[in-house]
Amino acid sequence: MKLATCLESLSERMPESYERFARDLPMEWVEMALSLTDTATVRRRRLPSEMVVWLVIGMGLYRDRPITDLVDKLDLALPIPSGKVMASSSVSEARARVGDAALEWLFGRVAETWGHLGARAHAWRGLALYGVDGTTLRVPDSAENTEFFGRMGSESRGFSSYPILRLVSLMALRSHLVVGAEFGPNLTSETVYAQALWPKVPDHSLTLVDRGFLSARVLLGLTRSGVDRHWLTRAKSTTTWTVVESFADGDDLVEMQVSSEARRADPTLPKTWRMRTIHYQQPGFQPQILLTSLVDSKAYPKREVVALYHERWELELAFDELKTEMLDREEAIRSRTVNGVFQEIWGLLIAYNLVRREMERVAEEAKVAPTRVSFAAAMRLITDEWFWLAGTRSPGAIPKHLKNLRDKLARLILPARRPTRSAPREVKLKLSNYSRKRPVGPGHTP
Repeated sequence: MKLATCLESLSERMPESYERFARDLPMEWVEMALSLTDTATVRRRRLPSEMVVWLVIGMGLYRDRPITDLVDKLDLALPIPSGKVMASSSVSEARARVGDAALEWLFGRVAETWGHLGARAHAWRGLALYGVDGTTLRVPDSAENTEFFGRMGSESRGFSSYPILRLVSLMALRSHLVVGAEFGPNLTSETVYAQALWPKVPDHSLTLVDRGFLSARVLLGLTRSGVDRHWLTRAKSTTTWTVVESFADGDDLVEMQVSSEARRADPTLPKTWRMRTIHYQQPGFQPQILLTSLVDSKAYPKREVVALYHERWELELAFDELKTEMLDREEAIRSRTVNGVFQEIWGLLIAYNLVRREMERVAEEAKVAPTRVSFAAAMRLITDEWFWLAGTRSPGAIPKHLKNLRDKLARLILPARRPTRSAPREVKLKLSNYSRKRPVGPGHTP
């Protein structure tokens, strides 16, 4: 069967369950991703490449479902006269055939189309707001994953029970849409992954980062390669500088020395770099110092900058949504091969953005911030709908069901954030007294 004929056939049988997502992930994008990566279906298969893409996205939304169950419940496989269900080995082969490049391209298209719009729609003083931070994920304990991703720990202290993947994401801060992601072996520094994300940061923007990213090589790399691209972070206890000019009490223009080590690594770095320091103290907390490239104290008032920095916590909330709500706090994601892990992560990020994009629409209708919509409740409603639509044979009922779903989502508005609220860091559940099973020996073999 010719490719064009095959794609036409697939479009005709596309289940109604995908109509809701077609606005944000058109079938044309899926076809383009497969074509550009040379993984499109060129002959009739029971599980075509286009359906494999939706399967991988579904893996991010239905963590508790076996993969063969997803193929059946989401009506992804082409029917055959015998009605025989697909074997898990056939599904694995289909995933391997598609690979991870098509999912990566598709994520980039979704992120570029919707993510930057969200950042610009919720800008601060003309600057689109972004955040960059890192996290780790466990991957299945296979020899291939261990060799590529590595384990955390050492021979003396012991190694982690699972191989660990390190992920650094670039996020539109006020909509939680993931605009870019870099991930790989856990021994690679977060700053290395972050620097790879800078080309995705647009001009006229402000990026909030953790103080672990405070480095001339990292932050000057962001500001020097664009127009009006700024950063905001918190000072370390060991950070030193010289005051050049005082704007107000606790608000100064300062100059910091660039280390000789950094200049050896990058000879284009200057000997010194200037930034602004802002001293402040929240009631009940220790004094803090912010560092930023926003050196115009009149255009960017001190009080607003301080309040803005605390929105960096949105990054932690987004990681919680990914790891707690979507991955259901499981020990590891599913894939036992490196290519499978990469494919699964891209699918997970696409699924996350699709849910977040729908939440953004609900927030626009309710005239509230996107962070005021409950992620957990929204994801449950959307996944329930997908299953319902995949199994329905009454297309006439779909419009009414979609309207009812939108009404339900609109009732998921959370109370407004309380900026003065604080809580101590405490452990509520004690860990098990049993010894942890860790790999031993040079080969990390359990």
